[in-house]
Amino acid sequence: MAGAPTTGRSTRTVARWVEVHRLAVAGGEAGVARDVGHRVGRVWLARSRFADVVRVAEQTLSLGPDAGAFYDLGWARQRTGFPVEALAAFEQALRLYRADRHRGNEAATLSNIGAVYANLGDGRRALEFYERALPILREVGDRAGEAATLSNIGLVYGELGDGRRALEFYERVLPVQREVGDRAGEATTLNNIGAVYASLGDGRRALDYYQQALPILQKVGDRAGEATTLNNIGLVYASLGDGRRALDCFEQALPIRREVGDRAGEATTLNNIGLVYANLGDGRRALDCFEQALPIRREVGDRAGEATTLNNIAGIRYEEGDLVGAKDIMDRVLELIRAVGDLRSEAKITFNIAVLLLQMQRADDAIACQRRAVDLAVRTEHPELGQMREFLTQLEHMVKDEGVR
Repeated sequence: MAGAPTTGRSTRTVARWVEVHRLAVAGGEAGVARDVGHRVGRVWLARSRFADVVRVAEQTLSLGPDAGAFYDLGWARQRTGFPVEALAAFEQALRLYRADRHRGNEAATLSNIGAVYANLGDGRRALEFYERALPILREVGDRAGEAATLSNIGLVYGELGDGRRALEFYERVLPVQREVGDRAGEATTLNNIGAVYASLGDGRRALDYYQQALPILQKVGDRAGEATTLNNIGLVYASLGDGRRALDCFEQALPIRREVGDRAGEATTLNNIGLVYANLGDGRRALDCFEQALPIRREVGDRAGEATTLNNIAGIRYEEGDLVGAKDIMDRVLELIRAVGDLRSEAKITFNIAVLLLQMQRADDAIACQRRAVDLAVRTEHPELGQMREFLTQLEHMVKDEGVR
């Protein structure tokens, strides 16, 4: 079935398959091209050769629709930061698998669609697809697939801020993955547990799990996963105030992400390097990294990421004393945040704009802006609601008592 890719083929064998595939495509032998192309895709996905997987899948599809080729294409697009293309490919695969009554492959595809929605920040929709996949995986006895999907559900709960529930799922999954020998899945779960502890502020415990995951990923040849884990370790060191060790991790992750064609991951790592330089007081190097990240985030359609990087650039402009430039950028950030519907982030950005407006001697505008921020914070139960209300009160007293406008 179409589940997780495996690596148990020699380079020489795969090279022969690639040549057979080339000849089959050239000769219009669709059946051979589909069979061999999918074998190659399984191996190359596991080795993070995503650009090569896209090329082989598209060559196969030039001979007509094929569920396996669409599935491989979706997986590769998903891992390299092209969610719209990934969804389109997975939905084609799902339609064909259902038509052929391939229940296991249907479940695997549903789970991958859930992963795409999770990466887009739509946790509720992701849960919907994972929960549709789960009973099918149990029906067909796919223990490894069931474990992976439970792990993904845990990941969504983590993203939704329910770390304790996320840990419950991961702790159920880990022994199953070890039982079935799913080393790649085990590494993913260890990574996810690390991420939960990081979100809970327990950096040392997060590092322990990330450092358990890293050698497994290196052993199974998951270069993309290795880069993600190095990036996560870097984030923990950054949160612990160890900028130099954070940079070392990010700078190991960056060439790997470029190697595997993970443009979204490349932008994330560049952004993280920029943040470390900013925290070290090197605004020029920080700005250089942010400005490298920005066009990539636009290229892959990551509007939330684009907003994050623009926000970081605005911070540099602010530190340089360019309040007007910072305000112009923050206005663009607000547009992007509204476009993705992230009300909690909108509250925070609106709050930051109000602070900036006050410093620009525009107190009345700051009050109007901060009232909007407080309203959004109330609606989203924002953790900084108290601070936002306090700032609004200060602004109103300032205008009333001192006549500041």
